[in-house]
Amino acid sequence: MAVTIYHNRACGTSRNALAMIRKSDEEPTIIEYLRTPPSRDALVALPADMALAPRDILREKGSPFAELGLDDPSLSDDALLDVMMAHPILINRPIVVTDKGVGLCRPSERVLDLLDHPVTHFVKEDGEVVSAAGKTP
Repeated sequence: MAVTIYHNRACGTSRNALAMIRKSDEEPTIIEYLRTPPSRDALVALPADMALAPRDILREKGSPFAELGLDDPSLSDDALLDVMMAHPILINRPIVVTDKGVGLCRPSERVLDLLDHPVTHFVKEDGEVVSAAGKTP
């Protein structure tokens, strides 16, 4: 199975998703999107493949979202794509692409639904335990 992750190594959610992919015996293609932003075509396709609009993959926290006035509902998809191209930190992560589909893996365990042989048990960096069926008590 081909797996691609749009990854930010500074993000715990992204690191956990990457670790779950690897624990599931997959070695993904890692795109560090802050260093190598997706093309505009990819940035159009990724949310569309998730049945989302560009606004739905905007990252508010830890980004220039507020400073750029991106909460303005009148901004078009094209305008939002332009600003994400100029400021890739605005792209929420991790986005994972597999043969099973595309997903914004927040929380990180959402990645399990995209894998052929997901790990059945995983402990996140913060100690939270996750199973293929979801969080365990």
